[in-house]
Amino acid sequence: MTAPRPPRATYRMQFHKDFTFADAEALVPYLADLGISHLYASPITVAAAGSTHGYDVIDPTRINPELGGEDAFRSLVAALHARDMGVVIDIVPNHMGVAGGGNAWWNDVLARGPDSPHARVFDIDWSRPLLLPVLGDTLTATIAAGDLAIEGQQVVAYGEHRFPLRDDVATDGDLAEVLAQQHYRLASWRVANDDLNWRRFFTVNDLAGVRIEDPAVFEATHALYFRLYAEGLIDGVRVDHVDGLTDPIGYCRTLRKRLGDDAYIVIEKILGADEGQPVGWGVDGTSGYDFMEQVATLIHDPLGALPLEELWQQVSGRYQGFEAEEFEARQDLLAWQFSGQLDACVAAFVRLNRDEAVTAAMLRRAIERLLWVFPVYRTYGTGYAAAPQDAAIRGLVRERVAWLIPPGEAHVVDRILAWLAGDGPGDAADAVRRFQQLSAPIAAKSVEDTAFYRSGRLLSRNDVGFDATILGVPVEAFHALMIDRAREVPQAMLTTATHDHKRGEDVRARLAVLSTIPDVWRARVEAWEALAWSWGHDVDGGDRYMLLQTIVGAWPEDGADADFAERVKAWQQKALREAKLRSSWEASDADYEAAAAALVDHYLADPRFCAEVAAFVAEIAPAALANTLAQTALRLTLPGVPDLYQGCELADLSLVDPDNRRPVDYDRRRALLGSAEAPDKLRLIADLLALRRAEPALFATGDYRPAEVEGSDRILAFSRSAGDRTLRVAVLIRGTERPVATIRFADGRTLSAAEAFAAATIWYDIDVTD
Repeated sequence: MTAPRPPRATYRMQFHKDFTFADAEALVPYLADLGISHLYASPITVAAAGSTHGYDVIDPTRINPELGGEDAFRSLVAALHARDMGVVIDIVPNHMGVAGGGNAWWNDVLARGPDSPHARVFDIDWSRPLLLPVLGDTLTATIAAGDLAIEGQQVVAYGEHRFPLRDDVATDGDLAEVLAQQHYRLASWRVANDDLNWRRFFTVNDLAGVRIEDPAVFEATHALYFRLYAEGLIDGVRVDHVDGLTDPIGYCRTLRKRLGDDAYIVIEKILGADEGQPVGWGVDGTSGYDFMEQVATLIHDPLGALPLEELWQQVSGRYQGFEAEEFEARQDLLAWQFSGQLDACVAAFVRLNRDEAVTAAMLRRAIERLLWVFPVYRTYGTGYAAAPQDAAIRGLVRERVAWLIPPGEAHVVDRILAWLAGDGPGDAADAVRRFQQLSAPIAAKSVEDTAFYRSGRLLSRNDVGFDATILGVPVEAFHALMIDRAREVPQAMLTTATHDHKRGEDVRARLAVLSTIPDVWRARVEAWEALAWSWGHDVDGGDRYMLLQTIVGAWPEDGADADFAERVKAWQQKALREAKLRSSWEASDADYEAAAAALVDHYLADPRFCAEVAAFVAEIAPAALANTLAQTALRLTLPGVPDLYQGCELADLSLVDPDNRRPVDYDRRRALLGSAEAPDKLRLIADLLALRRAEPALFATGDYRPAEVEGSDRILAFSRSAGDRTLRVAVLIRGTERPVATIRFADGRTLSAAEAFAAATIWYDIDVTD
């Protein structure tokens, strides 16, 4: 085994059948020249056939043959090792893909039920047959329509979906009778939200929750990762959706123990407002959504909040703020999409309850209301203990829920909070687990997949892990966060773009400029609104306003074309369905979606509109570039391990997935790297990565000390020192106007703003400390 290589800078790649290990191997020289130390790979295990992301794992014990299999992976690693580079892989412990008939473990469970050796893998309530909500109609209607048939030891649905039949049940009888004797029940897809008796990933029926807390399941699903690490083929892992697990902290500590102290381990975790870093978990930190949020608040002007909110209300006719939108979304989602999981949670607390004066209905009301106001994804109780940081969260929840508690039922809420704290009577492990595995998806689906599409004050503040109630923060607040980061998680991942972002990092950087010029933006919107009214459209005001932001934010460098129109319409359809106001995934409104798409076509076919958008984008381009360079420089110089999402070394004007996973033109990037034509962003990335390579100790262990700035609140400056080396950085934020100001670094170095920003909006140097 070779010694693990600690990451200096990672490069995220999305693998699938059209971008394989061999494709990545051909790019290793480019990554090395760029200054990357580690390839950061999307899941590499066997996924559902044709998967474009790899998170629908169907066999965690093998490397995906669609990506090239283990031989090709070893070849890729050898190419990386030859340049002293390494690999970090994404692992998926929370769920497995169960659609399409490719998961052998799931198929065995369907055929053998609770007697299957793989039954312990999945989180199933075996008090009734396993529900399979795969039919387009009721079972009776589907049989009557001839859409189900038996072929050998399988039942075939719609001529393509196959489900195994029990060996001990004769298949030559009545179809309905045969199906009634199975370990599963075929049903309409519409009953899943209410009747599902197994844990799924969020609301995705194709992904079944895994009981990773079972030691045998942990070993079986992680054996490949442990072998790859032991052989020196990987240097660490990124853990997907850690908050979906029964005991995330226990899991992380076990993973650290198995991999050892030298492995690099980061977790995908969304931090709520004021939620602390995962200290004491045995991990190096998060995968960076929290940093993406922090740096985004820095480039937005908080003074733009009120005028932008007034503009949103005027155009949309929606007058409630984001907190109210989130609250309503939580109520909707809990009732619409998680009622079955809520029933199971309530039942677990009913079994735990010994107070005859507390009814099941009281417990339901208390649980519902707690979930409506929960400020974070989840707490980390085990039923008999709880993480120390949970106490503050429980206290905040109690304050927020007070006004919602029915008269005389406060003690019921307090009883549940006591159980979450490990202080309640009885064995609360199952009930606490169910509550915590429900609060996480409620938070994610209500905020990221609902409220972010209903509330559109400024879309650059609606992204994964973001607090949309805040537009921007003062420099001092950002300094405080970075001091904490340097102390608590100095090796956490830093990212500004991911495979899950709603808008590319440069879309957000461009839209952030609007927070500094709300009056100019209002004038543009009003003119474009008038244009839309002249076409006699029938599109909701909020949808129109979010469309205009999207067009401006993602406007291509070469102008709009047919491809751009299709990309915007694809984003728009997803946005409408996620909002669940005028359309939805469950019941799409074809007429309204067509009207919205027609508005896109009207706008992008209008020469006057396109000319005005192009001119406006050019007008704000210098400030947008300053934002881009600010977040790029900070990602590469602040405490942590910077990650570069595939292709984002050039302008990232992507929209929500799958748009943010489009093929990358690496030929163009290779040609530009090091050339005189290289754009500012690529040049800055290459320069700072070269600096990190030349000064690894400084960037890996350097402290963080804010600099004093006199005369401006639009400069962020700091220094980092390790040994006798000091890095100093100054960044101009929220515009390009050079202020009259003085910067005093902690080591006594003084710099004028005129000197720092004479030719650029970024300044940095490294020298020997006096």
